Amino acid sequence: MRRTPLLALALAPALACAGDDPRESATAAASTLPTVTITASASASAGTDATDSATGGSATEGTGGGSDSDDSAGSASASAGSASAGVKFDLGIVPDGGALPDDTGCENVDLLFVIDNSGSMADEQQNLINSFPGFAAAMQSQLQSAESYHVGVITSDTNAYNGLGCTLPGALVTKTGGIDSSNQTCTPYASGKNYMNEGDDLGQKFQCAAKVGTGGSGNEQPMYTMGQAIGASLNAPGACNDGFIREDALLVVVIITDEEDDHEVNACNQLPQSGSPGEPNDWYNTLVSAKEGIETNIVVLSLIGPPAPNTCPALDKCNGGIQGAEVGERIAQFTQMFTYGTIGQVCAPNFDTFFSDAIGVIDSACKNFKPPG
Repeated sequence: MRRTPLLALALAPALACAGDDPRESATAAASTLPTVTITASASASAGTDATDSATGGSATEGTGGGSDSDDSAGSASASAGSASAGVKFDLGIVPDGGALPDDTGCENVDLLFVIDNSGSMADEQQNLINSFPGFAAAMQSQLQSAESYHVGVITSDTNAYNGLGCTLPGALVTKTGGIDSSNQTCTPYASGKNYMNEGDDLGQKFQCAAKVGTGGSGNEQPMYTMGQAIGASLNAPGACNDGFIREDALLVVVIITDEEDDHEVNACNQLPQSGSPGEPNDWYNTLVSAKEGIETNIVVLSLIGPPAPNTCPALDKCNGGIQGAEVGERIAQFTQMFTYGTIGQVCAPNFDTFFSDAIGVIDSACKNFKPPG
């Protein structure tokens, strides 16, 4: 028995724009080939420069995550598994004897993308959009036990363009607007709610939602909006994120920001910028509490200005700078509290290698998933 497409669909818009790129013929032939190898390319502006590699896999297990190092790979290749028409995920084959084999991993995955929408984030948002198809295809190939995916996007502020009643910190993006955004209504989603799932054309829907633009607040609060997004209030029946977070799902949080989430008393000679309430340990407790205290059922992937090694130039945020990144000491501390936490360079020319390496982290967490209760 097999599912319908989460992630072959995610590749369609990215490859459709490729013109005479030989990947088009590979995609067109997918219905007749038993397997497809997908190469996720960097953005045109990024060229073929190397990205930074996340710690990933065994480097993060047991002792918390670490920061990444430069990698010479400019792209990440991911096998998309079986890509025949209408096929996405293997759900398991019933043996001749009768019952399905025992489950050995997570069956559901909830992905939350926390995207900084302040004025310096245009390139980083585009890099995320460019890398998403390869990331999605690699998850399809690697996470053999996964049957269902929820995908949601939030900003680092209230997202003033969301629908009535959902211009709240942590409310999932349904509409974007303003400078550098997709400037579209992204719904309806296949879920009938405010998150995407395997029934959506994810290449199109994620591109719409993730291009949140650069008109957001300069007082970024990504850790606060993250906590709100997975909290009981917004996930209650009829609320903005109704149905998004599932008790029996592996939670994967992707944070992308070029500034620290801190309490600045004198920010560029302007009013103090409070940042997110609390400290890294408070943010950790909020996330773990939402997963019934099972810390290993959470993966945190943070694209930030890492403490070390850090190749990001300093962000001149007081003079409207848009290149480089502020070192995210507090976000790094939060990330490294998790068994499955890893850190990457937000100023890398593309994110392909980071997400390719992160697949090993997600796969380990999925295989070791502990059902609640």
